[in-house]
Amino acid sequence: MIQGALSEIDYQKGLKTLSKRDADLAQVIQEFGPPPFWQREPGFPTLVYIILEQQVSLASARAAYDRLKKAAAPLTPQSFLEFDDAQLKTIGFSRQKTRYCRELAHAILEGRLDLTWLETAADDEARAKLTEQKGIGAWTAEIYLLMALRRPDAWPTGDLALANAVKAVKNLAHTPDTQRMEELGAAYRPWRAVAARLFWHYYLSKKGLT
Repeated sequence: MIQGALSEIDYQKGLKTLSKRDADLAQVIQEFGPPPFWQREPGFPTLVYIILEQQVSLASARAAYDRLKKAAAPLTPQSFLEFDDAQLKTIGFSRQKTRYCRELAHAILEGRLDLTWLETAADDEARAKLTEQKGIGAWTAEIYLLMALRRPDAWPTGDLALANAVKAVKNLAHTPDTQRMEELGAAYRPWRAVAARLFWHYYLSKKGLT
C-alpha cells in the first residue's frame, strides 16, 4: 500500500500493475498511450476550482476560474472575500457557489479547516473533514483527494465522466451508479486513482479533448 501522496514513480508502477491485471485498461494504454499524471496544487484555489466544476462543463468552470485568478491575483481566502455578489456573478459564480466559497474562505481563516493538516491526514479523516464544509460533498472531497492530495486509492464514484468511461471500457449495458462504481472499483485497489486517470484518459481521448 502506498502511503501519502502518489509520486511519479508510484504512478508508473500503478499503470503497469493495472495493465497486467485488467486487459481492458491495457487496451486503453495501447490505443491512446499512458494518461498524463493529472494533478493540482493543494490549497484554497484548487478547492474553489473544484466547487466551480460542480454540475457544469469543464470549459465553463475553467473560464470562470481563470477570470477569478486574474481578478484576485493572488487568490487567497482574504482576497476572495473582498469580492461582492455582483463581481462574483460577472466572473461566473452562481449564488450557491458564492455562498459555498465564502464559507470555505471563512472556515480556513477561522481555523475550522486546516488545509495543511489534510496533506498528512488519513484518507477517511480528510474526506470527513472536507465534507463538514457546506458545499463540499463526496464528489468534491474525492476529487480534491485524487488531484490535489494525490491519494493513490481515491475513487470519485459520483463522477459522470468516469462512470461513462467505465461503461464504455467495460462494455456495460448501463451507466453504473455510485454503488455499482464502488463495487467495480474494488478490483483496482489500491490503485483506484490511477485507474480513474486511465478511464478519464479514454473518455477525453474519445472526445478529442486530449
